[in-house]
Amino acid sequence: MLGRSLYFRRLLMPNGLESLISTGTKLWLDSVDPDEVAKNHARGVTGATSNPAIISQLIGSGRFDKHMESLFEDMNDTAVAWAMTDYLVSKAQEVFQPIWEKTKCNDGWVSFELDPLVEDPTANMPHDRRVKRYIDLGKHWASGYTNRMIKVPATPAGLEALEALAAEGITLNVTLIFTSRQYKLARDAIWRGAQRRKNGGGGLERFKSVYSIFISRVDVYTEKKVPNLSDDAQGLMGLVNAKRLYLENQTFWKDKTLPLEQEIIFASTGKKLDWQEEDFYPQHIAGDDIQTNPPETNDAMAKTTASFTKTAGELPDKAILDELDAKVDLQKMEDFLMEEGIDKFAKPQNKLLETVGTKRKELRS
Repeated sequence: MLGRSLYFRRLLMPNGLESLISTGTKLWLDSVDPDEVAKNHARGVTGATSNPAIISQLIGSGRFDKHMESLFEDMNDTAVAWAMTDYLVSKAQEVFQPIWEKTKCNDGWVSFELDPLVEDPTANMPHDRRVKRYIDLGKHWASGYTNRMIKVPATPAGLEALEALAAEGITLNVTLIFTSRQYKLARDAIWRGAQRRKNGGGGLERFKSVYSIFISRVDVYTEKKVPNLSDDAQGLMGLVNAKRLYLENQTFWKDKTLPLEQEIIFASTGKKLDWQEEDFYPQHIAGDDIQTNPPETNDAMAKTTASFTKTAGELPDKAILDELDAKVDLQKMEDFLMEEGIDKFAKPQNKLLETVGTKRKELRS
């Protein structure tokens, strides 16, 4: 009987993923793979996000060849890449639409990333043209959809486009945020735009915005560029940075009396440093707002019985905070990570176009 009792007790115990969600975290999937979306939706995941690297991998798998054959008849490679992105994001939207309806637009969103080649340094596109391009693309890819967020990077051109996009009633996910400077510019621009909305754009009734704070890339940066951090402080800058922005975001929106939450997305949450456990970042940012995990992180957490508590607003000891403030130059960090981020932003889109071209040749032969 003891063995049987222990067996059933184990069945009733939540796994790590369930425990994380129970703290209040909205868990989104960093993928629009239909199989992964279905599996993770069943686990309690309530939204998803996409990028060119994800789409490229899915196209290269061969699972969507039949759907692509008809596209190749009338479209060039660029058009096919965007048609497939639209198709896969739309499929994910269908899965999460009931959540979007149940929460009255507060959850159940899927992010659609605008063309990263707008920021390609080799294209040498003038700033004003980049801004206009973001506005035009945002309107185009948001039109006709309900639970689709438009993902715009926190580059100079992306930031300048936000007010106009928000004024149009478009729901925005600002990505590639590394510092409070970027966050404030993005937040203030979106809030200005939101207050210009007319009833046709939903006014403020459906106003929702999210701000993707990248975490693990910051810790990779400090390990390489700030090696004089103590053992106690090294590997914590990403979390401290994200938590501070989370608290800043809470304070700003607190008195706005809006029907929907304006949230931080804790992004880049997969382990990056050798000493980290797979759930290192989720353990320290549980309990509030949104977290986007790659499929492998969710798989690993679903196999554990790790117990999570609300930690999103908790900061380390003052001595660690003082050391990080003294040794990490935030502007240098932002400059480096944005240059690296733009490179990582554009390369996957070029890779996606290459993958589409290769697939065209394969299917023709």
